[in-house]
Amino acid sequence: MAPRRQQTVVMYPSFGVGHIIPMTELARVLLRRGLDVTMVLIERPFWSSDSGAATTRRVMAANPAITFHVLPPDPSPPDFAGSTKLPFFHTLQLLRRYNGELGRFLRSFPRRRLHSVVTGMFSTYAAEVAAELGVPAYTFFASGAGFLAVVAQLPALLAGRQEGLKVLGDAPLEFLGVPPIPASHMVKELLEHPEEDVQRHGGRSEAHRRHRRRPAEHVRVAGEPRRAGAQGPPVRPGKAMPPMYCIGPVVGDGSAPREMPPERRHEHECLLAWLDAQQKRSVVYLCFGSRGTLPAEQLREIAIGLERSRHRFLWVVRTPAGTDGPKKFLEQRPEPDLAALLPAGFLERTGGRGLVVTSWAPQVAVLRHRSTGAFVTHCGWNSVLEAVAAGVPMLCWPLYSEQMLNKVLMTDLDMGVAWEMEGYAAGRVGADEVEAKVRLVMDLEEGRELGARVTARREEAVAALEDGGTSQVALARFLADAEKLRGQLGD
Repeated sequence: MAPRRQQTVVMYPSFGVGHIIPMTELARVLLRRGLDVTMVLIERPFWSSDSGAATTRRVMAANPAITFHVLPPDPSPPDFAGSTKLPFFHTLQLLRRYNGELGRFLRSFPRRRLHSVVTGMFSTYAAEVAAELGVPAYTFFASGAGFLAVVAQLPALLAGRQEGLKVLGDAPLEFLGVPPIPASHMVKELLEHPEEDVQRHGGRSEAHRRHRRRPAEHVRVAGEPRRAGAQGPPVRPGKAMPPMYCIGPVVGDGSAPREMPPERRHEHECLLAWLDAQQKRSVVYLCFGSRGTLPAEQLREIAIGLERSRHRFLWVVRTPAGTDGPKKFLEQRPEPDLAALLPAGFLERTGGRGLVVTSWAPQVAVLRHRSTGAFVTHCGWNSVLEAVAAGVPMLCWPLYSEQMLNKVLMTDLDMGVAWEMEGYAAGRVGADEVEAKVRLVMDLEEGRELGARVTARREEAVAALEDGGTSQVALARFLADAEKLRGQLGD
């Protein structure tokens, strides 16, 4: 007798490393529960980015248990040249155009084998395809539950606005379930565009409003434990939120995949060997995400501050970004010339206590290493969860997207895992601030108190993942509800 085919979850992440990696971690969770997983990727635009393409290839090679399917290239890709629209809007338009190809792929499965479709937070147009096929559709929300609470309440806030939120400056915006958020800390699309413009181009509030239209879209999966990442459950004034399953934190264990290229494996081993030689909790780790870049002048300020602090450091430096604009989202950048970017003699003077690497570091392994004592981060939610899971206190330096909003949540005492680096909002954090905050988090009593709060959040995350923990309970409820919904949609 032929073996019974397992049910398949089709995962359809949004563009970008920050969406693909956490969805891959969720896929591993589902694989351990006996489900097959097929991840559908789009060839553009992330293949056009050197770091994004390389990371995606590593993810594919490192996960042979996941079936990866790349949809054919869009025959009429958007023309970024001369466009004044933000890259985010182009991305949403491109994702919607892929619905036809996605539908053809999904129809290649016998319906009884399709367990569900899990979309990324900006791939929600795919729920239309799943609804046509009678397959449950879920959204994996890769950002924090606090940001989800804000997103859920945005339509009421923005209704009828003729201007973007930028005109409000730093005025606090009140949302249920989260601390007051300065208007200036909202995502760029809402700062610079009125709500009607955001909706016309497929903006964030519209993307999330779509979840309330069909039963198949009325659930979300979040990659974090309930308490470690949120002040409370997401809420919407006057209405109940759809179910949310807090599964996680879904982060890697930091081990080097067997399929890692030899040159990258050598870098990985050398970097960890350097960390092995350092004392416990003695190293400040600085990294600004897969797309985070800083101007050359800012890199020099960081270097001066690190040198003055006298602390050990591991710093990931990328080539500064060029001119702002949509093209910046896709452009490839060469390896940085450290001698030209950093102060004269900096590398020689700090060589005994600092390590500067270009473009990449095995972040989860670094954060989980015993020598790492603090993390200067851009506040991307993947990085936040990785640091919380490792028990490493953070210094916040948000750069783009929802990162400034994340900073508010991270520094609020209810979560209490970070301090902010003053000056980021104005585009310049001075050397004095770098020195002072590094010394504060590494040397002083306040830094030890911050570390204790992060340790408490880490213990909550560990408890969530244990048998009977909130993550395991949420996962079981998700699977049971999905099976029930499959039956309802199949009637």
